[in-house]
Amino acid sequence: MADLKRSQIRVIEEAMAFPRGYGYVLDFSDRTIQEFFEDEFGIDIFAPENKANGSSKRNCLTMLLLRVDQQTALRVLRALWERREGLLESLPSSDEAETAKAKSRAFQQVINQVQAEPAPLTTAGVEAFVRDRTLEELVADIERSLAANKPEVAIDHLHTYCMKKFSHLLEVRGQTCDKDEPLHSRFGRYRKCLEAEQSLHEFTSRALKSFISLFECFNDLRNNHSLAHDNQLLAPMEARFIFSSISAILVMLRALESARYGE
Repeated sequence: MADLKRSQIRVIEEAMAFPRGYGYVLDFSDRTIQEFFEDEFGIDIFAPENKANGSSKRNCLTMLLLRVDQQTALRVLRALWERREGLLESLPSSDEAETAKAKSRAFQQVINQVQAEPAPLTTAGVEAFVRDRTLEELVADIERSLAANKPEVAIDHLHTYCMKKFSHLLEVRGQTCDKDEPLHSRFGRYRKCLEAEQSLHEFTSRALKSFISLFECFNDLRNNHSLAHDNQLLAPMEARFIFSSISAILVMLRALESARYGE
């Protein structure tokens, strides 16, 4: 989600009150705003989920912005800003015009703030792949950390998840893992299985090989830069990059596993 603050929502609502007043969205009627959102974004602005706080155009727009992902919210806000600027061009010079322009500048600042926010992390690569209470609690804890925007806290459990994941992927192939076998060694053995089972493109093969060193480095991160021990945590932005990188690897491997079964 775009994770808009209440102060940002107020700025948007005040900007949208021009020229018809608070509760409206620019110069739209119910029909024209519905057509605008359907044509521009493929969105039903009056869908039931957008009416949770009321059926006015303002309420529906606010709920939509709170529900959609960051990129969709940015597309909507930019389109509304452009329409508002078009309306302002025909406004004669007056105190009212200056006030409207000031609100337009504040609206533009909100757009810039949303654009500057990093996209929310997801747990796309993290799933409960077998029925196991420990695994389910592990996934739930990772999800809670990301929901709180604390990827640096999730690093430790993401490493544990990877240990369990590659142990499972080896076990279904008839191979066992020693409890003390490090993550990169487990992945290295798993990589050999994948390459024996599938005809992989050279790029994919090289990428898999490079992942071994990444997982070896991930061991160090877990031991020396996570809550696994009394460590100095990673900076949030660096933790975001690491989490998203490991997650992307897991997503790719899930796709390769699906190909193994012809899915």
